[in-house]
Amino acid sequence: MSPRDDETPRRGTQPRRGSSRDLPSDEPEEATGRRGRSSISDARAYTPRGRTVAERGRLPRSGRTTDPFRPALQVLDGGDTAPRARGRNQGARDADEDGTDARRSEREPAAPRTKSVPRAKSDSRAKSDSRAKKEPEAPRRRQPTRPEKRPVRKPETARRPEKRVPAEPPKLANSTRRLRLGTVLALSLFVMIGVRLVVLQVATSPDEAESLLELRERRLSTVELPAPRGSILDRSGAVLAHSVEARYVYVDPENANLQKDVPGTAAKLAPLLRIQQSKLIELMQRKQSLGRWLKFRYLARGVDVAVADKIEAMRLPGIYTHTDERRDVPGKDLAANLIGFTGDDHHGLEGLEARYDELLHGTDGKRVFEVGKGSLGAPIPGGYERFTAAQPGNSLQLTIDRYVQYEVQRILDAQAEKNKATVAGAVVLDARTGEVLAQASYPAYNAAKPEAYDAQERIDVPTSVVTDPGSSHKAFIFGAALQEGLITPDSTLTIGPALERGGEAFKDTHPQPKGTEMTMPGLLAYSSNVGTILIGEKLGKEKIYEYQQKFGLGRATGEGMPGEAEGMLLKPEDWSGSAPGSVPIGHSVSATLIQMAAAYGAIANDGTYIQPHLIKSTISGADGKVTPAAEPKTHRVLEPTVASQLRTMMEAVVDVKGGTGGAAAVTGYRVAGKTGTGKMLIDGQYTSHNASSFIGMAPAENPRYVIAVSMDVATGGGGDVAAPAFSEMMSYTLLHYFVPPSGTKPPTFKIHP
Repeated sequence: MSPRDDETPRRGTQPRRGSSRDLPSDEPEEATGRRGRSSISDARAYTPRGRTVAERGRLPRSGRTTDPFRPALQVLDGGDTAPRARGRNQGARDADEDGTDARRSEREPAAPRTKSVPRAKSDSRAKSDSRAKKEPEAPRRRQPTRPEKRPVRKPETARRPEKRVPAEPPKLANSTRRLRLGTVLALSLFVMIGVRLVVLQVATSPDEAESLLELRERRLSTVELPAPRGSILDRSGAVLAHSVEARYVYVDPENANLQKDVPGTAAKLAPLLRIQQSKLIELMQRKQSLGRWLKFRYLARGVDVAVADKIEAMRLPGIYTHTDERRDVPGKDLAANLIGFTGDDHHGLEGLEARYDELLHGTDGKRVFEVGKGSLGAPIPGGYERFTAAQPGNSLQLTIDRYVQYEVQRILDAQAEKNKATVAGAVVLDARTGEVLAQASYPAYNAAKPEAYDAQERIDVPTSVVTDPGSSHKAFIFGAALQEGLITPDSTLTIGPALERGGEAFKDTHPQPKGTEMTMPGLLAYSSNVGTILIGEKLGKEKIYEYQQKFGLGRATGEGMPGEAEGMLLKPEDWSGSAPGSVPIGHSVSATLIQMAAAYGAIANDGTYIQPHLIKSTISGADGKVTPAAEPKTHRVLEPTVASQLRTMMEAVVDVKGGTGGAAAVTGYRVAGKTGTGKMLIDGQYTSHNASSFIGMAPAENPRYVIAVSMDVATGGGGDVAAPAFSEMMSYTLLHYFVPPSGTKPPTFKIHP
């Protein structure tokens, strides 16, 4: 509750808002505190900067000191404060106050302003009154009776001279101003950096960009990180080819210390790397590529780890080593003609290594780092560096069985050398799946040292060599005739010693008197040219051409080897006068050994052709996930009953006494097959040698495997050259896969009815 008007506040009369306690007024106020002296509350009314709390925000008064940081409170002798001059606007404020008092007087009667003291303190008030009688009372302000403006009283110059208005303090003395200025400067700096970045990335001219890139490239060195190449595995997961740890040696031609003695450095490396000194000197010379000086050049790859350690210990300037790999073939020549080999850059050059190079190679990595200049050709600690990890290649799992492959190669080499063959080949097929279990070539080579062999010695014979199939083609004519109902297994045919077609004579290797009647198994057992030509004429050239295509001739099988030959078929419109005699017996036709093996596979598989294939699955190098290969293509060639009849007829080739394939027999198993003697084609020309072959299947009553063997020899037919090799290969394969012997004996065949 506020004090009454007739009572004096406990703290004395409060100064009017906006005024100072020590400023003189028209009427002196009643002094508070001790006699005529200023109280401590007067001193508290001043801020440290010399202004009262009520004066904050006012303009500085002329009566104050010019030093803005010096307190305005001045204590004189005896503790009395000096009288202060009024400010410039004091008159105006007095006028306003007088007007306010006049308006208040209209509402209530004027009374002299007295100080009231609370009643509870009457004793103290009495003492105060007695003290007031002794001390002169301060003049009081008169209360105006009318709202007229009084003239502004000017301060007496004699009492207090007018002083100049002090200057404003420095702007930076204000902490708020300093904060604002600092914020503006910081924002301006960030804006400048942002604008510069935009200019560098967007508005830079091509010349400036090229200049910046050139400066950067001079300080950057790039090291290739070869990706681990995937392995090639056999069907059981055994390694046929893989990469082992090695090192590569490289040079930085821009190294200043290296260029001081290039010949000396090359002389030290030549015996370790087994590279001519002159070649090393050439590689160490400075060289430009695309307008830039090369800082990385290979000296050697696939270097043994021990040799690389010796080079590192020599600390040759500008010569460095890094982790690398070398292709290793544990089996040396095992399936080498299939697998092929890689180059120094770890890319496949021949065989499956070349065919599936993209899958096996993976993605190389790269390390780019900043190096010092001159003799400080080493990475700068904390400098620019970018590392791209290499992605390992995928592994390839083949359908090849390394044990069967090894045995087939061994037998083929032995028989080829025995018969002095120039080239030879063998294929082992799973009749039910079309998987290639073995595919051998003669001569073989060591895939770890391919440069030691000629290109002709490294070819894969079953897919690259094209020959006339010869008499092995006759099985297709008999099968087509059975399928078309032109013959039956019990049919007979009258033949003679020879016949002529288109002016050319065709004779039998087993001549028969004119008018001799023979059974179908007999014609196959003796490989009668005359009988096959007569059956072919019943079919006609259009049907012969149709069944040739159904058996897969005239096009590549797509088993997986690169550069597979397609062979050649003679279209019906291209037949000459002698073609009806030559085509049925396997001449004027060319095919590869893998094509012939797949065609016999259709006979073994109850008349369904299955595309032969080498790839079983792929294995991811990242997570080891196994992805099976795509299913092979299949199509119907013969009805199952027809295929079975044809197989039985073909058993006569092996079982009939005097038959052409007696040497192909396998103890305990029934064998069906056919011999063949043709000519090998080189650059479209037939050679003088014989392409002798035998293609068969076992067990004949329910075939599991098909084996095709062919050799190019100076003399000898398929029964003498290839049949013995077939017998050994088939015997091992059946025993290796635990195929039970035939439960029935082969039928008894009649040659003549």
